[in-house]
Amino acid sequence: MTVIVNPEGAISPEAAPAGTTRATLRRNFWRGVWRVLRRKPSRMAGVVIVALFAVMGLAGPLLYPAQLPRDDNALYAPPSLAHPFGTDFEGTDVLALVVTGARYVLLTGLATAVITVALGTLIGLVAGFHRGRWDTLLMRLTDMNLAIPGLPLLLVLSTVWKFESPLEMGLVLGVLGWGGIARAVRSQTLSLRERGFIEAARGLGLPTRHIIGRELLPSMAPYIAMNMLIAVTGAVYAQVGLFFLGVLPFESNNWGVMLNLAVFNGGALTTPAALPYLLAPLIAILLLTLGIVLIVDAMDEIFNPRLREE
Repeated sequence: MTVIVNPEGAISPEAAPAGTTRATLRRNFWRGVWRVLRRKPSRMAGVVIVALFAVMGLAGPLLYPAQLPRDDNALYAPPSLAHPFGTDFEGTDVLALVVTGARYVLLTGLATAVITVALGTLIGLVAGFHRGRWDTLLMRLTDMNLAIPGLPLLLVLSTVWKFESPLEMGLVLGVLGWGGIARAVRSQTLSLRERGFIEAARGLGLPTRHIIGRELLPSMAPYIAMNMLIAVTGAVYAQVGLFFLGVLPFESNNWGVMLNLAVFNGGALTTPAALPYLLAPLIAILLLTLGIVLIVDAMDEIFNPRLREE
């Protein structure tokens, strides 16, 4: 490797090894992330909240047996050290229900977000970059996706599909929900394709795959990442709402099933003793949403220099 040294004996920046430059950029990036998180403690709290829910979804079900124990002598027991959120109408610990139900909810949200963002980003990038016939065709397909009535379709699917796996639920919600992201990514692509670095790449004769994958996609990565986090919250609301309404069969324990049973079987709206059973999943959904919103707020400042506070 040749190193160029200027007359003063310092190494020229242009001669710095590429690997060293990339490592320096990574270090500077993570230092910037740490500064943004540290500037507002609420953002650090958001990271902690989401991390705790991730641990709950991964390891939580391992802490309890497949069939949670019931105590017929402790129906709707009040909160205590043994039962921090009390028990339900069957004498099952409410905290155990929240923890074991988190995996289904979180996996569904993650699967939905990945499918939604992947489809929406791919279609938006291709439509915005190629324009012309491709744009017309893909945008009509997007309009059809946005026009599909999700709830009636899920009602029909629930008659033949039990949605036992969170991946199955995530697949359906993801396929139904990519339209909005596709339109947003297309708008960003139409703006970026006129920039100088894209014109230069086309002038060099680089293939379309390279321009989209190496030039356009990295420029929109922050926007896509934030939309992915937001898609998780939308998927959580959608699935919890469907289970609460009783649209889907109760094949798996999750927060939506808890809300349905608390209201329609447990009388949580009329029995004060049943309120903890109703509030526990609601608090879990609220905390998860709060954590994601705080992280999105931090990401907005990290990737948008205009918002950084000096």
